[in-house]
Parts: sequence; structure tokens; C-alpha cells
Amino acid sequence: MSKINQGHGGLKNLQFAFLPALVKRKEEAMIEKNPNGEVWVFAEQEDGKLQDVVIELCGKARDLADRLQTKVGAVLPGHNVENAAKELIMWGVDNVYLIDDAKLARFTSTPYAHVMTEMIKRHRPQIVLYGATPLGRDLAPRIASATRSGMTADCTDLQIDDVPDAKTKEVYKDLLLQIRPAFGGNIIATIVNPFWWPQMATVREGVIPKREPDISRRGEIVREMIPIDDAMMLVEIIERHVQPRRVNLKGARIIVAGGAGVGSRDNFTKIFDLAGALGGAVGASRAAVDGGFVSHDYQVGQTGTTVRPALYIACGISGAVQHRAGMQESAKIIAINSDPDAPIFSVAHYGIVGDLNQVIPMMIKAFKRRD
Repeated sequence: MSKINQGHGGLKNLQFAFLPALVKRKEEAMIEKNPNGEVWVFAEQEDGKLQDVVIELCGKARDLADRLQTKVGAVLPGHNVENAAKELIMWGVDNVYLIDDAKLARFTSTPYAHVMTEMIKRHRPQIVLYGATPLGRDLAPRIASATRSGMTADCTDLQIDDVPDAKTKEVYKDLLLQIRPAFGGNIIATIVNPFWWPQMATVREGVIPKREPDISRRGEIVREMIPIDDAMMLVEIIERHVQPRRVNLKGARIIVAGGAGVGSRDNFTKIFDLAGALGGAVGASRAAVDGGFVSHDYQVGQTGTTVRPALYIACGISGAVQHRAGMQESAKIIAINSDPDAPIFSVAHYGIVGDLNQVIPMMIKAFKRRD
């Protein structure tokens, strides 16, 4: 079932419609619905360090669980990762299900999918959330297939609400509203899953604000045993090469981003110059990345990084909906564009209509004079 809203407004005007793929007889579902089940987070980690998106999801899971009056669980597969289990509790988790096995020391698809599938069968959560990371996008569909559950990818928000069926007038209580852009970001679709539980979704990093940790929280670490057959170890990791991120857009308080309007890779130095003058980070639109001006590490937007800096300066960015989705929650947005009708001005707090090649040097000069 899905409901679709034109644009990015609230949920009150959304219309419901059944998707034929979800109109299935309830007895065909593999996992029996459990409206009292926990809200789970797959606790993705590397070398015992939790991914940032896991921490974000713990906060959202806490909100959903409180609304449903149930507990938050986190499933943590790995080896020697008990410190991460303790950390999950302070981010809002009640029960951490720890599966410690040397075969889980490094992620490979088959054993991890097996562990998660067996855990879902054993405990029957009502909701399972995954980060929309490369690992999560590999793992979640495998689990959805194994458990015959519905899953929505790349959600930007999650809520709980009652869902009426316009045809039968039946009301499905307390379903997970899985909200995500659709059709190239031109609409927002809200997808619900009345029958095929658990309700599962992947959520992109950065779209959910991180909550403050509560070091006084108390929770339980539950050690689980899931046998992993040697035949499941289909992939052997011979060597690892880890390339650290060159850009930390999520942690930047000031971001200066350039788009296709910058014109060239050489001219993109103006974006770096302005960011340097402000002590900020450099970002880019997808058009700038596709044009070869900078690498994908700098990309802000639906297919890049979602950011919420104190100040976001968009230079030569038209403001396609995919880009706006990744930066429109910035505290202050300044847009510089020669086109007065550019969509970027619809989300900007301040707009400058002009040639960035003239405006940026003037801004740098003004900032340096102030200092």
C-alpha cells in the first residue's frame, strides 16, 4: 500500500492506494505479525566502531517504540564487539542482541543475512531498520527475501500512524509510515506494509538528527547463539584496503557548495577559496561531480551526503529537488545564482542574483576585511 503526495508538504493531504504486489493473503506471510514486537536496529559496525547512521537510527527507533509502547532492540553481529553493545544502550536501546562469532569478524553477505533472518524468526520484531549504507543495501534485501517481508529503501523519514483502506474501510492500526522521495524526487511517497511483517526500511545517513547520548541509561545485553555452517562462508577476505573519507561534510558548521554554474574544474578553486576564508568545508551538487569538477566525496544531496550546517552557501547551484533534499534543513542558506528563477532561491534565506565570478571575490574580500 502506498500514499503519494505531490511536493514536499505535510501528510494530511495524502491519498492512499493499494499496490497490487502487497495485496496478498495474510497466511502467505512467513513471519506472523507481532504488534507487541520490538523496534529493531541492525547495528552495523566496523572493527567495533558503530556507523553514524546506526546512532541516528537508535534515536528514531526510540521515538517509534515510545509511540508503540514497546522496547528498542539492536542486533549486533560481530566478533569482540561488546564495547559497541554497551554503547548502543546509551543511544536509546533497551535490549542489545549480541551474536559473537569469529566468522562474523568481517562482513560477508551470506552469514550476516543468515544471522539476521534467524534472529527475526526467533524474536518476531514488528519493525527492523537498517542504514542505507553499501553494507545495508546489500544485506536488507536478502533478509526481506528470506523472511518474505516488505521493505522500503532509502527512506528520509519514519512515522507511526493508523492507515485506512479506502476500498474496504478497514483501518490498520499503528503501521510504520515509510517516507521516501519517488520518481526522481518529484513526489514524496509514503509506503506502508499491513501484512508482510516485520516492517523493514533502510534509511539514509544524515536524514535523522542524532540524539544526545544518555550515559545513565540501563539496558540488557542478550547473548545469542546462531550456528553458522562452514558452507555459508562463500567469500574469503584476503586483503582489505580502507580509504578514509577526505571530506567531513556532516561535521562542518559552514559549507560552501558549487554547482554546474561554476563552469569548470579550474574555476572551482573559487569555491575552495571562499570556504577557506570562512573556515568551512567544500560541497558540490551532483551536476558538478558529474562534470568532473570534484570527486563524489563532496556531493551534497539525495545521492550524496545530507547536511545540516549552521551556514550553507550555494554557488551556481540551480537547486534540483535531489540537491535541496540534502541541504534544505541548514540553519541559514545563502544562494548565489545568475538566474533569478532558480529553484534554489525557494529554500534560501538570502539570495544574491549575480555572477558568482564577481560575487565570490567580493565576499572573500569583505570577510578578510572584517577579520
